[in-house]
Amino acid sequence: MKGGIGVIVIGLDIGTTSICGAALEVPGGRLLRSVTRPNNAWLQADGVRAEQDPDRILLTVREMLQELTAQYPVAAGIGITGQMHGMLYVDRSGRAVSPLYTWQDRRGLEPADDRGTYVEWLERETGRPIAAGFGLVTHAVLARQGNVPDQAAALCTIADYAAMRLGGGRVPVMNPSMAASLGFFDVEHGRFDTKALNAVGLGEQMLPQVVASATRVGATGQGIPVFHAIGDNQASFLGSVHDPEQSVLINIGTGGQMTAYTGRYCAIEGLETRPYPGGGYLLVGASLSGGKSYAMLETFFRSVLEWFGDGRDVPPLYGKMEELLDRFLPLARPLQVSTRFYGTRTEPEQTGSITGIGPDNFTPAHLVSGFLEGMAEELFDFYKRLPEAMRGRMRQLVGSGNAIRHNRHLRRICEERFGMPLSIPRVAEEASVGAALHAAVGLGVLKDHRSAGQCLTYGYGE
Repeated sequence: MKGGIGVIVIGLDIGTTSICGAALEVPGGRLLRSVTRPNNAWLQADGVRAEQDPDRILLTVREMLQELTAQYPVAAGIGITGQMHGMLYVDRSGRAVSPLYTWQDRRGLEPADDRGTYVEWLERETGRPIAAGFGLVTHAVLARQGNVPDQAAALCTIADYAAMRLGGGRVPVMNPSMAASLGFFDVEHGRFDTKALNAVGLGEQMLPQVVASATRVGATGQGIPVFHAIGDNQASFLGSVHDPEQSVLINIGTGGQMTAYTGRYCAIEGLETRPYPGGGYLLVGASLSGGKSYAMLETFFRSVLEWFGDGRDVPPLYGKMEELLDRFLPLARPLQVSTRFYGTRTEPEQTGSITGIGPDNFTPAHLVSGFLEGMAEELFDFYKRLPEAMRGRMRQLVGSGNAIRHNRHLRRICEERFGMPLSIPRVAEEASVGAALHAAVGLGVLKDHRSAGQCLTYGYGE
């Protein structure tokens, strides 16, 4: 550091709906600049196929990176994260030869034979649980249908693709945090389950090399080191949590997640065990609904006003929904709302429900409160699955995602349900900040991933 100025690192987050870049000063943790662009790369989204254009995404990433490095030409490194589970194919020169099949792709739920879907066939043949949208499920469907591009030499996630291309490489590599999101990965030992893949005729030829954490994969044309991608869940945890051992992270955006760190591998029914960069694991309960449930309720209220009003468009009602609870709390006889309206990873056909309806509680205020309570309850159900010893050491609830940041009643409900004070990182771009911290670890500016969050500061509930 010179004159009190730290090292500048850049983090890039390739989300499904938006792409974010952040310039971060470390070790101080000061956000110098952030840039967000919509991800306008959709090719198809019909409820079964969910495909985006990887090169359009790459173009946006390059433009964003150019904007950040123009302002901070002394940037020392670049870290990348992005949407997990999805995949695309590349040829021997490292160019995309297919769309990005995103995590929302549902062709794995189509019939494979007279015994069930592709997901059921894969689970039956391998003995491994799997879900539609996982990259190797989509790959298995395409392979069985003869739709894998002839030029395909390897597959990877969109974040791995961006890291390879930005770094000037031709062959994608993966860290376990991304590799595990494809499915058929032995998380405990950090390698793909080749026995399972061979059992369904996939083999290993399309799989990228799995590399250790903080591996440099290349450099930009300006000579800035580029490090391998990490999963967006891991990046969000890294960019949100000051003390991994004593904190539980809840993220409520479009979906919802409960995440806790453990130094030892363990498998818990109903939770995913995901590799954490630098060692250890994250235990994750993932909701498919989250903020989408609340958005569904807002759309319902708006449609009622539009249909029974004068027909004019009604502006968003989220502020009014909060004001309802400001006026009417506490509420007698609350509604019980299960917010699993979009199913779950293990039961995609499951639906939500509203129960306990009586003549005195079928009101807008009760519905708003019930939906928020249901969102918090779904994440708390995941939390209850953690071992008692792990729950016993938790001292802080960390919140991230737009629904948490923008809804004070949801924050209150989460604090009450989890029985812990809620803290929110001052910097909202958690995933891109986590990617930047990952680059700082790769550069040796920060000691390791577990302690990288010590430079973070909190706002609400601090």
